[in-house]
Amino acid sequence: MPNRLAHASSPYLRQHADNPVDWYEWGPEAFDRARREDKPVFLSVGYSSCHWCHVMAHESFEDEEVAGVLNDRFVAVKVDREERPDVDSVYMGAVQALSGHGGWPMSVFLTPDGAPFFGGTYWPKDPRQGMPGFRGVLDAVSDAWTGQRDEVLGAGQRLTEHLRKADDLGAGGALDPDLAGRAAALCVQAWDSRLGGFGRAPKFPQAMTIDFLLAHHLRTGDEGALDAATHSLDAMARGGIYDHVAGGFARYSVDERWLVPHFEKMLYDNALLLRAYVHAAQVTGAPRFRRVAIQTADYLVRELRHPAGGFFSATDADSEGVEGKFFVWTAAEFDEVVAAAGEDPAPWREFFGVTDAGNWHDPHGHGPLGTSILHEPVSRDEEDADFAGRLERVQAALYDRRETRVHPGLDDKILTSWNALALGALAEAGAALGVDDYVRAAAGCAAFLRTELAADGALRHTWKEGHGATIPAFAEDVAYLAQALLVLYEADGDAGWVTWARALADDAEARFADEAGAYFTTAHDAEELLTRPRDLWDNATPAASSVMVDVHLRLAALTGDPRHAELAERTLSLFGPRAEQAPTGYGELLRGLERLLSGPQEVAVVGEVIVGEVTDPATRALLAVYRERWRPGSVLAVGRPGAAPDVPLLADRPLVDGRPAAYVCEHFACARPVTSPDDLRALLNH
Repeated sequence: MPNRLAHASSPYLRQHADNPVDWYEWGPEAFDRARREDKPVFLSVGYSSCHWCHVMAHESFEDEEVAGVLNDRFVAVKVDREERPDVDSVYMGAVQALSGHGGWPMSVFLTPDGAPFFGGTYWPKDPRQGMPGFRGVLDAVSDAWTGQRDEVLGAGQRLTEHLRKADDLGAGGALDPDLAGRAAALCVQAWDSRLGGFGRAPKFPQAMTIDFLLAHHLRTGDEGALDAATHSLDAMARGGIYDHVAGGFARYSVDERWLVPHFEKMLYDNALLLRAYVHAAQVTGAPRFRRVAIQTADYLVRELRHPAGGFFSATDADSEGVEGKFFVWTAAEFDEVVAAAGEDPAPWREFFGVTDAGNWHDPHGHGPLGTSILHEPVSRDEEDADFAGRLERVQAALYDRRETRVHPGLDDKILTSWNALALGALAEAGAALGVDDYVRAAAGCAAFLRTELAADGALRHTWKEGHGATIPAFAEDVAYLAQALLVLYEADGDAGWVTWARALADDAEARFADEAGAYFTTAHDAEELLTRPRDLWDNATPAASSVMVDVHLRLAALTGDPRHAELAERTLSLFGPRAEQAPTGYGELLRGLERLLSGPQEVAVVGEVIVGEVTDPATRALLAVYRERWRPGSVLAVGRPGAAPDVPLLADRPLVDGRPAAYVCEHFACARPVTSPDDLRALLNH
């Protein structure tokens, strides 16, 4: 008999619909029952592609004995952290305070009023490897609730007060322009110069830190920053974290060599990495970065796009209950596929690191031994066209064979925030790499969000086929979408995106901002939680505050409204001291600082522009020059002369002798307009 979760919009919650646990979704019904029956609440938070969430579900939540205890002594609540980042943020803070670390699945015990008093992450059903068993944890918590109630309530009250105080940012200081250099030096110190990336295993991509280092190099010429960024991008692209068959990146690397991934593939990781590889291609001109960017963009469009234009959230690490099974190869199957493609398998084994012994086995003992994760142990010759053609044939054959396997589960909910990251990255990739299809995909995504997630003018966080749009927007939705629309405008010239972005920026200030320059996760009129969390640092995805720095600086340059620059500088001043202490946790914020320090450079290209598409060859030639390089301190306005009231940068900028023209202003001084691509190149790159 399915439980209450059978009708949930979240794929993650529906994965638990057949559990014997009497799950509730987050909401007043669960807490009303807990108060009525005087029971503690067990809160379980996870997400659909989380491997250890699946393990705990199988070991404990599918177990009749454990379910009986949960149902008898607790009120059990299941939350998808991707649908409710506010709930996740509040209670992750509690788990980190209690245990010194966090992660998912997150398991927290609450009073009926929502105060946390005990928690952790994954617990096996029975004690194992020094970990307590979940069954024993339930007994201990239940005994404490009935026999030590005063101590439990006191612990919940103290922890709640701690969480409220921990969110105090203090006062910011004066904005120090030398902060960027000191932060870059600390990032380079954290760089693993042998294996790439930052820190030790497990290694996460840290695309935002890489983007900051690329921007810092462009402004200062810092070769150490460039080396750390490009070496890390190379290491990831050659490692097993990258899908050498279909493109796209897995969530993170279990080992320090980038060989063994945690196999789930997330929309946000691939969007942020696409952006970083595009920027690296523009900064260095290296074909390898362009290749990885194109393969990643193709993966997003081919495998994660909903037919209506939005993008799905993730694919799972497991298929048929086995981690990585979809992605790995036995030597025998690899040889068979490559030989059928007309190639000698031996050199391709060497190229992809395939051996009879293999380099991977499922740590839970479910998968076969002797399987290999494809990677590139040695670098390739990017200029060898014959090799590239043969490689494409081999990859196509491997892809076709892999498509016959059982696919990992697809999390098919559509999140505004992650879709905004994807549409911004695709728009930038399409413009920079000259692939119009990516720009069209980005515009299609923006149109989908406008139609399905903002139909009544009120932006929402999540959409699911058959359920529609639900959950009011969070700060990340508003901020990411505003940024993405401004990037999309630079790619397709549709000033309607700027109009929407300006409205979103105003909404961020009206309903999410505090007086110091930070942004609350939830709007002022949202559901009241134990605390009102704020986005404080760039984690797997950027903080809304960091993104709003970029949004306001872009709008300041596009509109000439100094209020936007003041808001950006206020946020930078507030977070600057924190960014210097932990720069790899503030990559997006520091990239915003680089925009401030590099600019403002304002470029207006006026020409024959149809709304949403630039088809005139002379106008496209000028735009191509602008896009030859990444210009992190610049904004681009494109359109017909004076045609866009929301883009004052185009005002009073006529054609020159009837020809498309480019107007360049830098540090509040403007050069004469130019009509020749060569003249524009000289003006931009002086």
